Amino acid sequence: MRDVNHGVCVAVSLVLAGLLPATPAAGAKRAPATEPDLQIVQVILSPDSFVPGQGALELAVEIELPTYLDNAVLLEVSSLISSPSKRSMRFLSSRHPLALPLPDGTARTTVTLTWDGRDQHEQVVGNGRYAYEIKAKLLAVGEKGPRTLMHSWPKRGVIEIK
Repeated sequence: MRDVNHGVCVAVSLVLAGLLPATPAAGAKRAPATEPDLQIVQVILSPDSFVPGQGALELAVEIELPTYLDNAVLLEVSSLISSPSKRSMRFLSSRHPLALPLPDGTARTTVTLTWDGRDQHEQVVGNGRYAYEIKAKLLAVGEKGPRTLMHSWPKRGVIEIK
């Protein structure tokens, strides 16, 4: 352990002395991040003409699941819908058991989140552009409760309310 700490101290000293760059050089390339096996394929909003307070907006989230999971897990899909000012927002979530492989043999499932057009204070939102961010997680249920196995990259979009 002492050797590791000594190496860190030497590296910090070289950075402070200006002999070693603190950040990668401008031309240095990072390795691309690998896409997770759990993916949000698409999000479909319906109906097209949504009026807050007069029905609900459905966000149908198509999820591609990894095929190598063989035990029962939970699938959690969540979304944060927010106004540009962040004064009006709403969190939606759905969590349900998922047995893999799926009965029809595919590795895709669709989860529908429903928004009633109200914000965190249960007030009907006004006209404007609302951003949404959707995430999916696979959770394993253990003795101490669910724990995250993997998560997808978020999917973002805009809801226009007129």
